[in-house]
Amino acid sequence: MAGRQKARIITEDGEVFTGSFFGAEEEKVLELVFNTSMVGYQEILSDPSYTDQAVVMTYPLIGNYGMARDDYETRHPSVGAMIVHEYNDEPSNFRSERTLGDVMKEFGITGVCGIDTRSLNRMIRDRGSKRALITGRDDVSIAEACEVIRSRAVPNDAVSRVSCREIREFVPAKEAFHVVAIDCGMKENIARSLVKRACRVSIVPWNTSYESIRAMRPDGLFISNGPGDPRDVEPTINTVRKFLGEIPVFGICLGHQIISLAYGADIYKLKFGHRGGNHPVKDIATGKIEITSQNHSYAVNEDSLKNTPLTVERINILDNTVEGVGCGRDRAFSVQYHPESAPGPRDSAFLFDRFLKEMEK
Repeated sequence: MAGRQKARIITEDGEVFTGSFFGAEEEKVLELVFNTSMVGYQEILSDPSYTDQAVVMTYPLIGNYGMARDDYETRHPSVGAMIVHEYNDEPSNFRSERTLGDVMKEFGITGVCGIDTRSLNRMIRDRGSKRALITGRDDVSIAEACEVIRSRAVPNDAVSRVSCREIREFVPAKEAFHVVAIDCGMKENIARSLVKRACRVSIVPWNTSYESIRAMRPDGLFISNGPGDPRDVEPTINTVRKFLGEIPVFGICLGHQIISLAYGADIYKLKFGHRGGNHPVKDIATGKIEITSQNHSYAVNEDSLKNTPLTVERINILDNTVEGVGCGRDRAFSVQYHPESAPGPRDSAFLFDRFLKEMEK
């Protein structure tokens, strides 16, 4: 804390938390969310799904093992801020190449440490996710901060900002299938998981047309995770709708919501979302429980599925929200959580194998 500039977090309902800056010392208006993972702050920091959000870590010590080249989920992190109780700027790890703070400075990611994160996380849990002003100015009153927050519109272009601009190819040593992946903010470990299973992966921008993808002659279509409200990506929804029943379709997180919307279902925003590496999910058909990695603000409305050919395949044990849907007729399925984990358990990696089996058929 010594020598660091003072930082204040002022929420839209008037709560104030005081700490110190690390990383980039930039004033921002962001949505406050929390993540309950004990490890994996590098993967969390570089997950594009956190665009425009300030992630409050529930684990108290962050930065102690530094940053390693092989652990990034994107090479251009876009998270808005990271808020921690204690930041360690002297990592002890043979794999570490840089400090967390140095990486955050490079990419303009604001960091705040010295905050009572237990109190802040309880507030989010009890009242729901809130927007907040992060500032180093002492002269900003609560009323002025709330006015600044109200005046800043919630961005609706997050997916377009984090999606790739041109096609990227990942080629395995031996190719069995060709998967086209629509990049809405895709984590690198998803591509790795598919390549490991002998899939050539062509990653295309979020607004790529049906005709352009069809010309690539894919064996399967994948829709990735990503930030923001899935209803803001109408071009992606329309493209996916045209592929339903034509080739196997698999979606993760935002991709799960996009597939549901393409079938005519609806979504809603959760009170504080699911973010962490220990969420239990039940497979309705088998009764098996998977411990899953999650990061999302929205969920599929179960009642809205009744007028679609989709069936609920998985539910969250903690709050009974929909965690997976499928349509056997169309060989389409999706999950709300992250089978590629990173960070998190590996219970759900078999879902990639299910995708391969659908392409084999």
